[in-house]
Amino acid sequence: MNGTASKTRPPGARLFPAVLAALALLPGLARAQEAAPPMPENPRAPRYNEVERGFFATMEVGYWHLFKTRVLDPARYPVAAGSGHGAANGPVVALTLGYDITPRIAASVFAMGGFEQANVSYGAFDILAAGADVRVSLIALADANKVDRVFFYLHGRGGYAITYPKGLFGNNDIFVAGGPGVEYYTHLRHFSVGLSADFTYLTRSSAAGFSITPTVRYTF
Repeated sequence: MNGTASKTRPPGARLFPAVLAALALLPGLARAQEAAPPMPENPRAPRYNEVERGFFATMEVGYWHLFKTRVLDPARYPVAAGSGHGAANGPVVALTLGYDITPRIAASVFAMGGFEQANVSYGAFDILAAGADVRVSLIALADANKVDRVFFYLHGRGGYAITYPKGLFGNNDIFVAGGPGVEYYTHLRHFSVGLSADFTYLTRSSAAGFSITPTVRYTF
């Protein structure tokens, strides 16, 4: 009886060496997990640009002020002729279609319409123009993710203009404009918003002015 009892192992004695071995292996397993290489990127996963560049369309809606008005045909508009050379102002709307040559240089064509109102005796008149525009961004500011989103630029545009009614403010004319602007490229990727302030001039009418136009741009 005593000999048999001395050879009997306590419960769980056979599991004790296995538990010790498992505990010894734990640090190695942990190091193996830490050293595991990251999962490779899926080459088929879509990649998006933070800021889209390429073909774009821009809508401009703002205010246009002309410092003076003249009367091209005084015989046809005698009342206006007596009250000419006053200021005129009104809304201006423009649409541009262009392409980003580089992130800092863009070229486009534009079509615009200004709807001017002078004094009561002179009346109202419209100016329609179309031509080309070139823009150069001089300064770019990056966001917290080092993505350039705010651009300060200079641009110039010029083209052919007509006015209506004919003979009041003018008839056919050459339109030139240019000035500074700022544009912010939003996190919606395709959209940007901005503001430009331009000096404007109609060469044949010798009419100078300025415009302030907020802009909304979509890049395809």
